[in-house]
Amino acid sequence: MSRTAKLTVAVAALLLVAGAASAYFGLVRSTEQTIAVSVLPSIAQPGADPASSDEAMGAVAATLEPAESGREVVLEVERDGGWHEEATAEQDADGRVEFLLPAGRLDASYRVTSPGGDGLAEATSDEVAGDLWGEPDFDDEFDGDAMSADWLNRGEEYNPEGLRACSRANAQAVEVKGGTMGLSVMLDRSRADETCRAKDGKGKVIGDFAYRYNGHVMTNGHYFRYGVLAARIKFQQRQGQHASLWMQPAISESTTDSGKGGTEIDVIEWFGEGVKRGGLASFIYMLTPEGPEQVGGMLEDPDQYLTGQDDSWFEDYHVFSVEWTPEEYIFRIDGQETWRTSEGISHQPEYPILSLLSSDYELDNLGKDSHLPQTMRVDWLKFWEA
Repeated sequence: MSRTAKLTVAVAALLLVAGAASAYFGLVRSTEQTIAVSVLPSIAQPGADPASSDEAMGAVAATLEPAESGREVVLEVERDGGWHEEATAEQDADGRVEFLLPAGRLDASYRVTSPGGDGLAEATSDEVAGDLWGEPDFDDEFDGDAMSADWLNRGEEYNPEGLRACSRANAQAVEVKGGTMGLSVMLDRSRADETCRAKDGKGKVIGDFAYRYNGHVMTNGHYFRYGVLAARIKFQQRQGQHASLWMQPAISESTTDSGKGGTEIDVIEWFGEGVKRGGLASFIYMLTPEGPEQVGGMLEDPDQYLTGQDDSWFEDYHVFSVEWTPEEYIFRIDGQETWRTSEGISHQPEYPILSLLSSDYELDNLGKDSHLPQTMRVDWLKFWEA
């Protein structure tokens, strides 16, 4: 046997022994990491006052595999011909992490990296352009002093079947001023000498209450299919009514297939201060062969999405959004994911709705009628079609 052959056999033997030793002592090779990354439009803007949506922040969302809760992930920006660290964050138990992009920086390119170590190999995502979404397909900043032709009032009739026998929408409950749209629940002075007997969903009488007007509007001929819907909202404080950003299908088709018939997409609902589990919720109402079904519910610990102790859902504005794809809905508050689901995916165009509704079952939670009016204010609403 030649010297070269002897060395080859010796090296092979050493590698075999080393491999056996590694297995014996519990050592493992580095595991490959993968990073899926996407960029989102301007969907984050917490603050106490109305502001231009030009000051809102975009976001980069990443999902890492394998997931490792608490592991640090880095957002990098391309600048001066090289890549520079922009921010760091920790992935959650599902391997997800979000980064906010400073306003005015959406024209840059970004990528996400995860350092190696602890048995994981270093990984870098694909590069993404911060301005991928471009200009919105619909944008209302609510300038002026009246609701524009881009909006229509809806629900102007009493709806006992929908548990709103004591309230209906009215233009008097909609106000545009100071760069915002205000939607209110207020007393119906035209029926001030009457009361309404309210019942809950099981037909039990709750009590007698004054009639109310509700602010309830929808876009007029503006709808989209797949993309991102976002609105900057400051909610009312009290219970007795619930504020909503939601969508309904622009077509009406009798079907048990939610994809063909569309679904009701409740991006966010707020039921007032003091409600158990925090008062914020997201829902999907869908059609199935077995009948209508609901998925979603109250958000777990919603106050985790506030900016601090001085922040609240009724004293400050926050951006609530949904990213809608052919496969799933992803709900966010100021760019932070709150819930996602692949159930009830609509494949039909849908139109946005803003409302502050006082359903019969919640009227007793208000307390005194002197607490009215209650008002939610919307600073801006946009959608970007994919």
